Amino acid sequence: MSIGAVVSAFTKFPQFQFHLHHHQGTFLYNFATLLHSPSSSLLCICNNIVTTTSSSSVVNPNRSISTQPKPPKSVSNNLDDALNSFNRMLKSTSTHSIYSINNLLGSIVKMGHYQTVLSLIKQLHLQGVPFDACTINIGINCYCHLNRVYFGFSLLGSLFKRGYEPNVVTFTTLIKGLFAQDKFSEAKNLFIKLLGEKQIKPTEVTYGTVINGLCKSGNTKIAIELLRSIETLNFEAHTMVYCYSMIIASLCKDRMISEAKNLLLEMSKKGISPDVVTYTSLIHALCNFGQWKEVTELLREMVDQNVSPNVRTFNIVVDALCKEGMVKEAEDVIEVMIKRGEVPDVVMYNALMDGYCLRGQMEEAQKVFDSMVNRGLEPDITSFTSLINGYCKKRRIDKAKYLFKEVSRKGLNHDIVTYNTILHGLFENGKFDVAREVFNEMLAEGQSPNVVTYNILLDSMCKNRQFAEAFLFFRSMQNSELYINIACYNTIIDAACKDGKLEIAKELLNELLSNGLQPIARTYNAIIKGLCQEGSLNEAKELLMRMEDSDCLPSEVTYNVIVRGFLKKNKTYEAMALLEKMRGSGFSADNSTIEMLVDVLPMREQDPTLLNMIQKFAPKLQKMHNYVKFVRR
Repeated sequence: MSIGAVVSAFTKFPQFQFHLHHHQGTFLYNFATLLHSPSSSLLCICNNIVTTTSSSSVVNPNRSISTQPKPPKSVSNNLDDALNSFNRMLKSTSTHSIYSINNLLGSIVKMGHYQTVLSLIKQLHLQGVPFDACTINIGINCYCHLNRVYFGFSLLGSLFKRGYEPNVVTFTTLIKGLFAQDKFSEAKNLFIKLLGEKQIKPTEVTYGTVINGLCKSGNTKIAIELLRSIETLNFEAHTMVYCYSMIIASLCKDRMISEAKNLLLEMSKKGISPDVVTYTSLIHALCNFGQWKEVTELLREMVDQNVSPNVRTFNIVVDALCKEGMVKEAEDVIEVMIKRGEVPDVVMYNALMDGYCLRGQMEEAQKVFDSMVNRGLEPDITSFTSLINGYCKKRRIDKAKYLFKEVSRKGLNHDIVTYNTILHGLFENGKFDVAREVFNEMLAEGQSPNVVTYNILLDSMCKNRQFAEAFLFFRSMQNSELYINIACYNTIIDAACKDGKLEIAKELLNELLSNGLQPIARTYNAIIKGLCQEGSLNEAKELLMRMEDSDCLPSEVTYNVIVRGFLKKNKTYEAMALLEKMRGSGFSADNSTIEMLVDVLPMREQDPTLLNMIQKFAPKLQKMHNYVKFVRR
């Protein structure tokens, strides 16, 4: 199936009319035995999770928590205006006033200023304003957003002390907060207790929150079991769509594509219509695996179901095409999108730019950048980083440095990825003094280097034959709290081998294994090459066998390196045995190995057995040898 079929599938969508629905998910845990277990009071539920809750609190059953009121149309979206309104409201302590204050606090929560809201609630308390349970719920929500869910439980204690009972909003918020902090067991137990208590009936939002938390915490299998349980509860269609969509997205994230497709098929059989979120999750996974035929089929299915792709759907397809090097096809998709009335966003332009940069077509990448600006879109830090990376790889360092400075002129902040990109480009192109200036600037700006930054510095030292300094720098990295990954070990091991420090290289190999890291083929290849150059062929062969017995199988490079090592020492029969093993693994000799075999042929022409072995491995080698003999005359 050609990529053109994907583009063709897009053209069949009707004019885009997006009606965004906020899904409310549902969920019922299949704990049948637990549902019938003796229930405890809601206060005890909280005491089981946070010990700060007062067990002596008196609850007035006649008082209940109201849900958060809808904010009036006059609520400001500006924080300063909202704070001014809050100060004016403090002058009144009437019931109407606290209702308005709650609306205002809710609007500030939507702005994302959670700490500010908590400060305002504290101010209400200090001034003696009688806030209600809705206010406390807002505070609990803020603590959960700040990943301080246990402080939320402390507020729950205050709720009881004031004579209120928590409602379903309270517990849904706390469950969401526990999942957000990876407190899977606590979240699950709180939900089970809530079901067993039966005083509060979980809403569809509660169920959706739990199934979302299960999927994001990697418990997809449990989520599927729970999905089976809610099917008997006759929830609304959009609720079921949400549940299926969450699980399909989680399966795709776990690379379980077949299971995700089966679940999509199950939806259709049960009369549950997938929405754009459902399809987009699966399309994303299929794009990552390059399964373009199935991507096309899904797009056509969307057409048949009158489900229009949204901007995210297009972004996923365009990004995947660009990563595959199919930039022209990606542009075709964007053209279709524009004809349908949709405007590409910065994410899409960044993907297209990155695609051209990967192909080294910097003029085209620059055109995309300029086109984005001409359309009124503001490039972000990712836009500049892609171009900087592209120009560095093309060795156009002056252009890369100009764009790096342009970031600040545009009012953007360099992130660690941008710094790492320009540092790597400068070091690779021999601009060491400039690189040091950029590194010092990064520290002055308060940007902390990460393991990638340090590996760039380490690599530059190694490539400049400064092994002693590099090794000391590597040890200082280990003494810090920085996590040393396999890339850092590979860099220093390769440098040690090139500097003839094979004992250090072997020690580092054992060290990384003891640290729980898994060597890759590059790790072994560097040491095997060093051993061959030193003439330690038996040791090199032992290391090859060690690779074969581990999870890291030899690569084509591994075999070629060790074969050449044996050929250099005139160990031709051993080399032939390794070549046979290499061929059995599906690999071939590279040009350097073949050239060495050509040189071996004149010395072995009187050895028919060996000559047959060589020709068996490379039938065209004899013709090449005859040509070489003709040229050498």
